[in-house]
Amino acid sequence: MPIADHLPPVALTIAGSDPSGGAGIQADLKTFHRFGCYGTSAVTLITAQNTRGVERVDLLAESLVLAQIEAVWNDLPPAAVKTGAIGSADLIRAVASALRRRPDTPLVVDPVMVSKHGHRLLADDAATVLRVDLLPLATVVTPNWHEAAALTGMPVTDAASARAAGMALRQRGVRAVLVKAGAAVGGLAADLLLDAEGAFELPAVRMDTSSTHGTGCTFSAALTAHLALGWPLRRAAVAAKAYIHHAIATAPGLGSGLGPVNHWA
Repeated sequence: MPIADHLPPVALTIAGSDPSGGAGIQADLKTFHRFGCYGTSAVTLITAQNTRGVERVDLLAESLVLAQIEAVWNDLPPAAVKTGAIGSADLIRAVASALRRRPDTPLVVDPVMVSKHGHRLLADDAATVLRVDLLPLATVVTPNWHEAAALTGMPVTDAASARAAGMALRQRGVRAVLVKAGAAVGGLAADLLLDAEGAFELPAVRMDTSSTHGTGCTFSAALTAHLALGWPLRRAAVAAKAYIHHAIATAPGLGSGLGPVNHWA
């Protein structure tokens, strides 16, 4: 049997670096590996952060970000891609231009706008560019409640308003939206996938824990990994939800702030 038949699918993350390893490209690469994908990355910004907070964010040059994407694609073409923190309107335009030329590759857009510690990772003027240039390219967009509100201009305070915001994004041309729960609803952490087939709920029992650093990155990376493996979106979403729930439940308890999850769950 040819060796190529045994090669793992390649997954690419276009996102920021977290030196503490709980979020960003570090979390993405760990998650890709967990599901048997070969992880590649294009770094968009460098942070100085740990479980207690973000101290500094420096954006990389557009030309360098694009060079990383092209270097990966020309040698290790990914079976699926995810974007995370990109940081500026100009960088978002650049990334969108590169991805627009690869419309057949599944794309997960995690619209990272604010860190778990409340530090803004996306400039105010970039939200419109994100919405207009990048979201329409996505196979699925994975905002939390705060991000869904920022992207739509609609208040999102409960499950009903989260559904309305997700539907509004769909009406604006986004193919599928997976709105991640932002507050407890009846004891459940109920994410909601809105796609061409309608609404699909992903419930789980909410846990009282401080080990939440990088949960959004890790969840979207798991979703990307399963798309790279060829899974359909809804099945991939179910698997990603089960994984992040277990990763939080078995978190290693590292750090003195918002700790990382267990990426090998």
